[in-house]
Amino acid sequence: MDPITDVFNTMRVTGVIHSRLEATAPWGLMREAAEKEECASTAVSKSVRFQVAHFGMLSRGNCWLSVEGNRDALPLTGGDCFLLAPGSSYTLRDNPRTRAHNFCEVAHKSTSNLVQYGGGGVPTTIISGWFRFDPMSIKLMARLLPRLILVKADQAQTLALHSTLHLLAAEMAEPAPGTDVVVNRLADVLFIQCIRAYIVSGSENCNEGWLRAIFDPKIGAALKAMHERVQHPWTVESLAEASGMSRSAFALRFKELLAETPLEYLTNWRMYRATGLLQDGDKKLFEVAKSVGYDSDAAFSKAFKRVLGVTPREHKRRAVEALQVELAESAMPSLVAR
Repeated sequence: MDPITDVFNTMRVTGVIHSRLEATAPWGLMREAAEKEECASTAVSKSVRFQVAHFGMLSRGNCWLSVEGNRDALPLTGGDCFLLAPGSSYTLRDNPRTRAHNFCEVAHKSTSNLVQYGGGGVPTTIISGWFRFDPMSIKLMARLLPRLILVKADQAQTLALHSTLHLLAAEMAEPAPGTDVVVNRLADVLFIQCIRAYIVSGSENCNEGWLRAIFDPKIGAALKAMHERVQHPWTVESLAEASGMSRSAFALRFKELLAETPLEYLTNWRMYRATGLLQDGDKKLFEVAKSVGYDSDAAFSKAFKRVLGVTPREHKRRAVEALQVELAESAMPSLVAR
């Protein structure tokens, strides 16, 4: 298994909210990462109170996207898509100089997932999705992926994104038996398509951090070996051998690209993989431990708590409680864009 596929398998979209913004110039909407407003009871405004990734497609008109941490505002045109990592502060507006208002305040006035806002001038339509992830997936995104992924309309992969998004909108507009399952599966596909399109685009950000390490011929070989056989008793020496480098050169290059040692990376990934095993099945603790390379559940539990701050049993208990909350919320009536 290659590392990117392994990451896709580990990340979990636990919910998705779909909306459509019909804006007319002048208009500007901002979303602060640390917002705590109890701003409304609509599905859109409820979704933004959680740590979510915001996906958007500009289906009509033009606008500007500003993301905290990026110096310049980015111009968007019809067909462009973007994905913002959880915890991002961002602003969308018709002009970089237009004053922006809080999204929650605007959504509060809407009785559906259709949000209409602006001064009555040139129209812009943005189809959006808010992807909710489990806590471990959020941590993975923060470590491995950039804050902003932008896919321009002229990229070949954009057509697949548009098709999936329209399927998602249609499924949510006319709920039927199995809609929750279909929506979550489509959300997974949409998320993966967006990241895949970003990688294929050759963006400069692909030459940084984890993605740069993945495509490095030597370090990438070691990462592939770790992800393929996470349970193997890897050492720095054996990983260096897999990369075709000397031990010292390998350790130095790995730390340079990933800001952690090879064994720190391996341990962290083992724990992330273990969280999925703990949540998905009825495996006993020692079985999970063995699956990720530990000979005893005691050694595994110690490493798990060191990396994640809780014991495996506590993590599993919290995961069950979170699932119960998700089920309770999904049972509540939701409003969808039409």
